[in-house]
Amino acid sequence: MMGQTGASAPAGLGKARIETLADGVFAIAMTLLVLDIHVPSVPAEELNAALERLLPKLATFALSFILLGIYWVAHHAMLHYVRHTDRPFLWINVVFLMTVALVPFSAALLSAYWRTPTAVVVYAGNLMLVAGTLLCLWRYATRRQRLVDRELDPALIRVAERRIWFGFGICSTAVLVSFWSPAVTLVLFVVMIVYYVLPGRVDRFWNRPAPGKESR
Repeated sequence: MMGQTGASAPAGLGKARIETLADGVFAIAMTLLVLDIHVPSVPAEELNAALERLLPKLATFALSFILLGIYWVAHHAMLHYVRHTDRPFLWINVVFLMTVALVPFSAALLSAYWRTPTAVVVYAGNLMLVAGTLLCLWRYATRRQRLVDRELDPALIRVAERRIWFGFGICSTAVLVSFWSPAVTLVLFVVMIVYYVLPGRVDRFWNRPAPGKESR
């Protein structure tokens, strides 16, 4: 009967289906980004000018692809420490993936209207939702070690949470700066990428065995 598990099975629900769904949603969202870029249909002598007009779309594609990659890495790392799931965690994850699936739309809007504050607000707001729901996932899983090992280092929990807050703060700043200079917000997004791609304090935890997996 469902709900009756062996003595060695972990409590709660497994996480394999979450990982499969997340990988699929991220893969589709990252692929959809390129659909906003079309080969120019112009005479050969106008090709250079047409490619120049494509630069905002190419830049937005690269920016968004890397940012989605960053959040995929973060989600993947988080699930590494999650031992089992429950119904609220599953639904928070569904909302998180919904915000990820919205990125191709907000990216297309930004590529078309990157000089307009409204487009920047929608894009940055979308990324704030991604970061916010990821933070909800992490807090829910780690609060009182609800879904993680009790031996999980509290320092890791704090460092990971601060890293998520950094992205949320950058996007919040981008919303405010967009009303002054939308172009400057692109610099903020690049700063965000550099921060997450370069090795940080959280990396030292990744090199340790996960709790319960130390060699005996």
